Amino acid sequence: MTWILKKHFDGFPKESNFELKEEVLPELRDGDVLVETVYLSLDPYMRSLSKMWIKEGDVQYGTQLAKVVKSKDPAFPEGCYVVANCGWRTHSVTKAKGPAGPIMTRIVSEWPSDISMSLALGSLGMPGLTGLYGLEEVCKIQPGETILVSAAAGAVGAMVGQICKIKGCKVVGSAGGDDKVAYLKELGFDQAFNYKTVPSLEEALKNASPEGYDCYFESVGGPFFTAALKNMKPGGRIAVCGAIATYNDTAPQMCPYPHHEIITRQLKIEGFMVSSWQHKDEESVKRMLKWMKEGKLKAKEVVTVGFENMPAAFLRMLKGDGLGKAIVKV
Repeated sequence: MTWILKKHFDGFPKESNFELKEEVLPELRDGDVLVETVYLSLDPYMRSLSKMWIKEGDVQYGTQLAKVVKSKDPAFPEGCYVVANCGWRTHSVTKAKGPAGPIMTRIVSEWPSDISMSLALGSLGMPGLTGLYGLEEVCKIQPGETILVSAAAGAVGAMVGQICKIKGCKVVGSAGGDDKVAYLKELGFDQAFNYKTVPSLEEALKNASPEGYDCYFESVGGPFFTAALKNMKPGGRIAVCGAIATYNDTAPQMCPYPHHEIITRQLKIEGFMVSSWQHKDEESVKRMLKWMKEGKLKAKEVVTVGFENMPAAFLRMLKGDGLGKAIVKV
C-alpha cells in the first residue's frame, strides 16, 4: 500500500491532499532489495519541500525503518534492518543507491537490543544528526557559550539542547506550551519559556540570558528570528535548519529588515542540510548511542499505530501536538 500526494498543499495540509492506493511491486533484479516497513517518520520538511520534490500523483516522500525480506544485494541480507528513503509505502523494491545518492543504509551493527530501532528515525537518526552537525559543523560551539534554541521541544530542538549540555554550554529553549517548557527543564535546559504566553519575545530572550547569545539554532523563522537577532552577542553564529512558522503560509511573511543588526553585531548566518555530512553519519550515530547508554540523552516519541493513519498523524505533527518525535508504527 502507498499514500500518494493527490493534490499539492495550499495553506495548512488536509487529509484530502492524500490518497491511499495499492501498488504492484516489480520482481527483484540483481541489486534489488524488498523491504517491509516497520516505522515511518513524520517531519516538517515533508511540508516545506513538497512542491520542490514531487508532483501531484507521486508517492509522498519520507523515510522509514524497514526490514529486508528478500534480497539480491549481498550488502543487505534478508533479516537486516535499514533506514530507507522509500516514501509512504508498506513495502518497497529498491536499490541501495540512486542517481542522487544513498536510498538505503543499514542501521549500525552495534545497535543495542534495549534501545528501540524507531529512534533511528529520530534522536539517533536524521533529527539527532541535524542537531549535532548544526552545533559542531556550523556553529562550532565551545564550552561556556550560551546557545538559544527555538522549537526546542521538537525532535531536533530537544537533541540540540541536550548536546549543548554534554558540551558544557548554557542553553535556553523556547517552546509552544507549558508542558513542553516543563519537558525542556527535565532535559536540563538552563532556561525555557512559552513563546505563546510571554508579553514580549525580545524581553523574554533578554531575561533568559541578559548577556546575550553566542549561537542560535534556528528552526522557526518569523518574528522569533528577528527578536533573536537583537539578542545575539557580537560575532554570534546562527545555524538555520528550518522555518516551521512559515511553512503553511499562503503569502510570504514580511518582517522588519534585520540588516542593521546583522552588520553591527557582525553575525554569521548559515543555512544547512544534514546530508552535507553524510560521510560522518555512522561515527556520529555511534557517539549518540554511547551518550544515550550513559544516560546523557533522552528521547520521547509520539507513536501512531496503523499505516492508514499517516495523513492524520502528519497533520498532528505539523500542529505541534504531542511531546516527542512523530512516527507511525505499521
